Amino acid sequence: MKEIEEKINYCLNCKVKPCSLKGCPLQNDIPSFIQALKKEEYLEAYKILSKTTVLQGICGRICPHEKQCQGACVRGIKGEPVSIGELEAYTFDKVHELGYHLSDCYDKVSKKNKKVAIIGGGPAGLTCAAFLAKEGIQVTIYEKYDYLGGLLMFGIPSFRLPKEIVENTVKDILDLGIEVKYHKELGKDFTLDDIEKEYDAIFLSIGANVSSKMGVEGENLEGVFGGNELLEYNLHPDYKGKKVIVTGGGNVAMDCARTINKLGAKEVTVVYRRAEEQMPAEKKEIQDAKNEGIQFAFQNNIVKIFGNQKVEKVELIKTKLVQKEGETRLSPVNIENSNYQVDVDYIIMALGSRPQDYVKDLGLNLNKWGNIEIDEEFKTSNSKIYAGGDLAGVKGTVAWAAYSGREASKNIIKNILNKN
Repeated sequence: MKEIEEKINYCLNCKVKPCSLKGCPLQNDIPSFIQALKKEEYLEAYKILSKTTVLQGICGRICPHEKQCQGACVRGIKGEPVSIGELEAYTFDKVHELGYHLSDCYDKVSKKNKKVAIIGGGPAGLTCAAFLAKEGIQVTIYEKYDYLGGLLMFGIPSFRLPKEIVENTVKDILDLGIEVKYHKELGKDFTLDDIEKEYDAIFLSIGANVSSKMGVEGENLEGVFGGNELLEYNLHPDYKGKKVIVTGGGNVAMDCARTINKLGAKEVTVVYRRAEEQMPAEKKEIQDAKNEGIQFAFQNNIVKIFGNQKVEKVELIKTKLVQKEGETRLSPVNIENSNYQVDVDYIIMALGSRPQDYVKDLGLNLNKWGNIEIDEEFKTSNSKIYAGGDLAGVKGTVAWAAYSGREASKNIIKNILNKN
């Protein structure tokens, strides 16, 4: 308890709030909630956070804090930043320990005669649903699985995000009066046309969790997996005694590598074509992976995968980083004649993701990456349908997905209430 008190008191309560205004995608009022913690006003701290987010216990644990709120903290200029993520998670845990819930943070409002369908119960969908429901909008979530949370439930390993935290968060959100229809998958169990007439607006948040491919020979061999699917469906092969390569440099790559290592692989190597300092994964995740014995091959690229039906070897090539005209980020270029081969049993692709193929058949405009095109109000080419999260190409963190859900809810409310 003394340690958490020290972390609470470490905050300077800055008036300019760079952690909130520059660092946090959701613009949580960070100094104010920490000030409430200093006074041991735990519910008040939770209420302050609940003005802008409904994923306190989740974002407090898995956000890339060093690149967001803590990266903008004034105390971090000359020393260590305030442990904002830990304090946000602590607030969530403390209020639940005291018996409070999200419904205690909002005033009761009368139900409005407006109905909105949310398709997909991940962070964007849950956030949109919560902010609509607290304003009296009647909300129904259509979810293809028998649980809500999307990638929060199985796409992020439990050693980073305990399932109990996700379950408690989902329960709190549903207790705002939200209906859920489980085992309802868009394009399979219903279409947009089926439900469009029934609702005043629809919010699409089905994610974009199909792993991108490398485009190299041999990537269709048995033993090559997409990282997103491995984590989401938890259908891992037996890694015991096996050598595994994970290619990619983001948090999905770190989650895959650490999960596979914990499942007993003989050797796990992360192959990344740029330098370590350019990895998009959070520094803590990279360091944790190293501490757990995971190897890293920086400035290496996969060029070919060998095997007779199943993966047996992989050919790598070393890269150099060059500054290309018009680009701010250094680009990796293969070094001629630096090729070499290594034995490997499994290769995991964690190079990004794209939407499901059926998205192109929804009758909505798409951008060049295959994401649903949205305007500044998160509205699609159909004025009744909105979209957010990965599906709409929003920046790929939980906080940014939640931001899209929250902002979409504001526009939905404004537009459907002004229709009268």
